[in-house]
Amino acid sequence: MNRGQGGARIQVPDELREVLLEFTISYLLEQPGDVIAYAADYFTRLRDARTTAILYDGAEASETLSPDESTISREEEPPIGRFAGRRKSVFAETYNPEEDDDDDGTKAVFPKSDEQRQRLAEAVKNILLFRALDKEQMQEVLDAMFEKKVQQGEIVIKQGDDGDNFYVVEHGMFHALVASDPSEEPKHIHTYDNSGSFGELALLYNMPRAATIKAFTEGSLWAMDRQTFRRILLKSAFKKRKMYEHLIESVPMLKTLQPYERMNLADALVPRNFSDGERIIKQGDAADGMYFVEDGEVVISVLDDSGKEVEINRIGKGGYFGELALVTHRPRAASVFCNGDVKCAFLDVEAFERLLGPCMEIMKRNITDYEEQMLKIFGSKHNIKDIR
Repeated sequence: MNRGQGGARIQVPDELREVLLEFTISYLLEQPGDVIAYAADYFTRLRDARTTAILYDGAEASETLSPDESTISREEEPPIGRFAGRRKSVFAETYNPEEDDDDDGTKAVFPKSDEQRQRLAEAVKNILLFRALDKEQMQEVLDAMFEKKVQQGEIVIKQGDDGDNFYVVEHGMFHALVASDPSEEPKHIHTYDNSGSFGELALLYNMPRAATIKAFTEGSLWAMDRQTFRRILLKSAFKKRKMYEHLIESVPMLKTLQPYERMNLADALVPRNFSDGERIIKQGDAADGMYFVEDGEVVISVLDDSGKEVEINRIGKGGYFGELALVTHRPRAASVFCNGDVKCAFLDVEAFERLLGPCMEIMKRNITDYEEQMLKIFGSKHNIKDIR
């Protein structure tokens, strides 16, 4: 985090926000007795995994292709204020996802017209926090959010206050203001311009608000209360861990991961469904992530000199594909098509580099296997220049 001279705007790194969110959800699910010891262990292991990935990475060619960033939003969260006033215990209101059967009648539902639901769906579709929710959970998000009209100059959130709601901007401009001391004039550090979201860190950590949010113009927000916000997020993370436990256990490569690494991987996976004949990966494209096959079968093919697709392999349940381009930082060396309907779990490139360092050596051996397949089919190491 950098603060320029003369009140220059603070740029909050995207990586900081995502790491904090992942740590928070992991902590709330684990509920350890000592938060400091848990945090120290969590970030030490995260650092070690990242170091392993970087060491392996350094042996490869230096050219790196930028991943497609359209799948995740780039909202910014103001930094935590230096004068929080009082420190509260993390997650004071207990929520146990195992005891939530979704039948207790406590779901928050705010009726909306079709037009309102459409506007809300458009506003939340790129929110980082909701990217891994399934359709049912997204419907719960839409049900639980209520509209809040805001006038120019209105204070939506005040630094130091207790957090009550999470907000998504539908339209309007909102300024984030932070004062390092109560006696100082707050400084403008960020503008939400007709998009973005704010307020999640105070709800997840049960801490006072880190910044003041003031409407620069009149506008409209969608809001969700604290309990519903945390229940949906934690329930989502819990269900994902349960859903992907068997998948992770069925992939031989992932057996090298420690239990905590498997849990972090489960949290990072995103479900992707494809139809018969659909192309999942196109040869020559930049790599944005890798895939694990939950159900179904995919066909791996490459283009020969005449431009014809030539099948080189088939991968079924428990297999994975797309990792070679991530290891080598080169364009996709092959195309992947569905043979029937296919259900996958997708791991984006940032999570891949952060979480799969311990598996890097195994994935590097896959390059040699690929070379041997090309030699058998084409009589030469066809397209190897694309992945080395």
